[in-house]
Amino acid sequence: MNIRRIVLDVAKGLNKPTLVEVANAIGKVKGVDAVNLSVNEMDMETMGIIVTVEGDGIDSELLISTIEEIGCAVHSIDEVAAGKRLINSVIRETS
Repeated sequence: MNIRRIVLDVAKGLNKPTLVEVANAIGKVKGVDAVNLSVNEMDMETMGIIVTVEGDGIDSELLISTIEEIGCAVHSIDEVAAGKRLINSVIRETS
C-alpha cells in the first residue's frame, strides 16, 4: 500500500527527546518527505504531540518503531491516507 499521510497521537517526555530530535528521527524514515509536530497537551512530566507525516510510500512500521526507539509512545493512529494522491478530509455539518 502506498501510504502518503499518517497522523499519530504520541506522548514524549517533557524535556527529552526534544521536538527537534523527534522530527529529525522521523525525517529519516523511508518514504517521509515532510513532518509536522503539534503540541496538544502538557503536564508536569509529559507532552502530547500530534505527528503528521507526508511522503510517498511511507514505511508505517518503521515510522512507529523509530518513534518508540527515541523514547516516545505512540498512543494511536488517527489518520491514514493512501493511494495515488491525497484526499483532504471534509467535515460535514449535520442539521
